[in-house]
Amino acid sequence: MQALVLDAHGTLEEQLRVVADKPVPKADEGHVVIRVGASSFNYHDVFTVHGMPGIKVPFPVVIGLDLAGTITELGAGVTGWKIGDRVLVNPLKPGVGLMGEMTDGGMAEFARVDARQLIALPDNVTFAQAAALPVAYGTAHRMLITHQTVKPGDKVLVLGASGGVGTATVLLAKMLGAEVIAAAGSDEKGERLKALGADHIINYREVDFGKWVIERYGKPQRRTHEGGVDVIVNFTGGDTWLPSIKSLKRGGTLLVCGATAGHDPKEDLRYVWSFELNIKGSNSFYDDNLKALLALVAEGKLDPVIDSVLPLDQAAKGLALIRDRAVLGKVVVTP
Repeated sequence: MQALVLDAHGTLEEQLRVVADKPVPKADEGHVVIRVGASSFNYHDVFTVHGMPGIKVPFPVVIGLDLAGTITELGAGVTGWKIGDRVLVNPLKPGVGLMGEMTDGGMAEFARVDARQLIALPDNVTFAQAAALPVAYGTAHRMLITHQTVKPGDKVLVLGASGGVGTATVLLAKMLGAEVIAAAGSDEKGERLKALGADHIINYREVDFGKWVIERYGKPQRRTHEGGVDVIVNFTGGDTWLPSIKSLKRGGTLLVCGATAGHDPKEDLRYVWSFELNIKGSNSFYDDNLKALLALVAEGKLDPVIDSVLPLDQAAKGLALIRDRAVLGKVVVTP
């Protein structure tokens, strides 16, 4: 079968290759084989290619965390599923780690999956829609809905709003009745985010978002709940962290689920206690998040934002677009 294989850590251009002779996996005990209908990239895949401290990837490995498809083979002991079932896969394999990192993932024609990772796919949800959900939308759903961090009328600023988690956050925050401010790296992305429902847009390459918040909502006050925004979604870290803290109103919440621009930012604890700020971390997602998202898609209440759908032989170019922040939403591959 064809597959997108990572041979060693390095650059996308040097270490990713499409092979045509990788053996089709077999369904051993407790596992199924899936004909992959669609798989999607996340920024995590960029980290997997480059390498992350403390994570030892078994090379060669097929990358791609998110996948959906059709069961083609059942292993011994698998019950409750049959050949032909359409499924979404929770990428976290119990006791092992993430598919596409610790085991072969979705960027291939077929994938072997632990039956415990399977979630039934509603008939009216496409493979591309389903594959767009797990990491990005699952993370956003847990961050906003499971943790009950956003309520109607809240002013919510989303940094990095054009990526997978960002667009998911914009859609879900609007669904919850928030006033959404979307920060993106170009006016074009901003206008597309506004078309998705964002109430305000900020081109962060041209405008200081902290100054924008103060000009729009007033300077946060230590002894009142006036000024600033209620919630900031910051999964970039780096030099956006301190301005985020300074932009929150008293009692405001800073949500964090990643650190694509740096995990060790400058901090000022005086703002945390003086403004009684809440810093809420959110890690990963669970089956209940994915099932809830599938229900929203099936009911027509949510449509994942997909930037492009590519064939497998162009998959590495799609991941490069994510690395270069040249997309709005998800990049989906149909092996």
